[in-house]
Amino acid sequence: MRIALKTALFVALLGVSLLAVESTQAVEQGKARLVSQKNKLKPAVSRTKAVQVAKKSKSSLLAQQKLSSRSLSSSSEQWQLTHNPAVQSGSALVIALGGGDALFQKNANLIAPIASITKLMTAMVVLDSSPGLQAPITISDDDVDTLRGSRSRLHVGSVMTRESALLLALMSSENRAANALARHYPGGMPAFLAAMNIKAQALGMRDTRFEDPTGLNSNNVSTAHDLAKMVAAAHRYPLIRELSTMPEATVEVGGRELAYRNTNPLVKSTAWDVGLSKTGYIHEAGKCLVMQARLADQPVVIVLLDSVGKLTRVGDANRIKRWMESTQTHTQVSRKPSTHAALAREVVPGRS
Repeated sequence: MRIALKTALFVALLGVSLLAVESTQAVEQGKARLVSQKNKLKPAVSRTKAVQVAKKSKSSLLAQQKLSSRSLSSSSEQWQLTHNPAVQSGSALVIALGGGDALFQKNANLIAPIASITKLMTAMVVLDSSPGLQAPITISDDDVDTLRGSRSRLHVGSVMTRESALLLALMSSENRAANALARHYPGGMPAFLAAMNIKAQALGMRDTRFEDPTGLNSNNVSTAHDLAKMVAAAHRYPLIRELSTMPEATVEVGGRELAYRNTNPLVKSTAWDVGLSKTGYIHEAGKCLVMQARLADQPVVIVLLDSVGKLTRVGDANRIKRWMESTQTHTQVSRKPSTHAALAREVVPGRS
């Protein structure tokens, strides 16, 4: 009986011990699972934080890029407003020598008197006839300006070479020289005027008409667009380029030496590279100026008509020059990548 009770007690105690051991093992296993789960969660959390940081960094960089882009856009708009040339001439055009779209224009299709700009066409028609440039030209009463009474140092009876007459007509806008050139044309004045208008049509100058070779007649009319075509055509004549841009010259007329200056002061300016020039003035036309010049590293044609005031046309030319140079500089700066954009390319995660 006692043995049976001892046996039963031993079995009971053994069961309790086994349960305690199992319980302890269960607790240890639970702790181990918790530690394992925590370790598994740590990389996930780290990855989540990394993604969030990357997204935040990328968003910040994109915001910087947008801000930089907006800044450039605002700068461009502000530049266009503040740097547009304040041209005072009634009609104006700036266009590439080879043609194309206008770089700047103002009333460029307005038909208006062109005064002595006419003389560029006069010179082309003279040269087209292949005349003897050293042949004598004589000033007659027919060359005297009875319409406006303009002055001239070429007295009636004065004799000069055809080349000298071309020089004075182009450089100093000498009306008697221009008229004498037309009179000495084969067929006389009627044939010369017909040739002027035929050439104008051949050049596509649809809104242009010539009634005299000097420009004293206000019925000599054209537009800035048409005159740009005439300047481009005249630029193809080496002699016209040379004579129209000479700052000054001394010409022998009837045994006398007469000093003349160019009517366009810009031809002697070191800041300008003028390839062709002609000025003009009558009351109906205002002050006029056409040029071929190199501005901002490109050859262009400038036409300025109906300027008021002695210096307005020259002032307009200088304003156009500064504007074109500013345009070139601004374009070069705008094309450079911004610092923000360069940094963004370097630090955005995942971008090669």
